[in-house]
Amino acid sequence: MDSIIFATNNQNKVKEVRTVLGDRFNIISLKDAGINIDIPEPHDTLEANASEKSKTIFKLTGKNCFSEDTGLEVEALNGEPGVKSARYAGDSRSFTENIDKLLVNLSSKENKTARFKTVISLIQEGKEYIFEGICTGKIIDVQKGTNGFGYDPIFIPDGSINTFAEMDIIEKNKFSHRKKAMEKLIRFLNS
Repeated sequence: MDSIIFATNNQNKVKEVRTVLGDRFNIISLKDAGINIDIPEPHDTLEANASEKSKTIFKLTGKNCFSEDTGLEVEALNGEPGVKSARYAGDSRSFTENIDKLLVNLSSKENKTARFKTVISLIQEGKEYIFEGICTGKIIDVQKGTNGFGYDPIFIPDGSINTFAEMDIIEKNKFSHRKKAMEKLIRFLNS
């Protein structure tokens, strides 16, 4: 089984990725690798932030690694929170405060169309490859469900009546932007 470092400190993301990959790859989180750093996300695109994280870990370890950056893009808010999704309400990265701010900003808007976008940056043998996954849906006004993380309690993917937070991981992966990007990564790694 091939080992690959996933350049994240977010254990929810590690869990999701391990569920998608199963036992095909040994996913090593930053914590598992003994790397205790918080990699900045200073850029204004998901692609650049994902690239920053994977390149940082590759420079530190010299090992194959990947990172991802995900944003929720709300049509009526001109793509906000987008690249700032994790820190939408400030540097505390509070899921509750981020959701509250989003719902306030969206309260006077009729259009609730939104999409999650995940960008994965893989560094393999020193070369970078980019993969993308998108899940379209809508924002609802009241939080529903207790599973998942981030904006999951207010996002219903197209083709479902449930929020991501009302789904278990298996159901979420039928729609997930992260899974779509991971599947592209897996196809590449298996080719």
